Amino acid sequence: MNDKPWRATIGLESAQVISHQSCAGDQYILRVQAPECAASAVPGQFAHLGCDPQLAMRRPISIMRCDAQQGWVDFLYKAVGKGTGLLAQRTPGETISLLGPIGQPFRPDPARPRSLLLGGGVGMPPMVFLAEQLQHQGGFQPLVLLGSEVPFPFTERPSQIMLPGIPDGVIGAMPLLEDLGVPSRLASLQGYPGCYEGYITDLARCRLDALGEQQRAEVEMFACGPHPMLEAVAALARDYGLPCQVSLEEFMACAVGGCAGCVVEVQTAQGPAMKRVCVDGPVFDAYSVFT
Repeated sequence: MNDKPWRATIGLESAQVISHQSCAGDQYILRVQAPECAASAVPGQFAHLGCDPQLAMRRPISIMRCDAQQGWVDFLYKAVGKGTGLLAQRTPGETISLLGPIGQPFRPDPARPRSLLLGGGVGMPPMVFLAEQLQHQGGFQPLVLLGSEVPFPFTERPSQIMLPGIPDGVIGAMPLLEDLGVPSRLASLQGYPGCYEGYITDLARCRLDALGEQQRAEVEMFACGPHPMLEAVAALARDYGLPCQVSLEEFMACAVGGCAGCVVEVQTAQGPAMKRVCVDGPVFDAYSVFT
């Protein structure tokens, strides 16, 4: 019997760069051919990428999309330091060492089909992956709210999917999700056209207030983003008595549970416990992390 089930999906492969798109705000969308990772990845998981042959330390990056049949995997990341700066220089045809997929994924409850997904900054990719899976799976009604204080890594499009509770003029949407038939809205404090002027948690509150009691009872929340945002999401979910899952972003060295460098305190039935974000997470029940 395998006493470490989280190891089952982790594989090491040389992933060939298919495309590498530069976006505003030092953001990049990387597509690699990684058939083993693509075959088993599920929303909420990430990969540990080798940024450059001369740099030993890998970087954990959330999976944004994948295609198991064609074997590709997409990553959205922001170049903020030496590692991701070197990764940004990789070109099509080169290979990248990929370790993954890693971690515990999101687990949507079919009894709560009104999935409310919130992604902030580089926390957007897991929400895109989850929304696409829910839409393909059927039986769910995902709504994705994305927030950013730098230009979005896509050209916003006016949504054709109308939603109760969304303030007038808030029509900016992510084209990819719009094409999938998944409603989305954008929020920022930077005054971008078509975006909600404020935090996505405030926009989510507008949406929740517009739902009837029975409809709210069908809502489950999911989020990924900076720690303060996740804390605010957990508080919002608590206000409405909604279940909520969050994906944590922590610095990781090994990313396979060996170094214990990414531990966080989590409340369990047995009391407080230190859990490794890489393999015990990155997805946790929001109430266990934010008490």
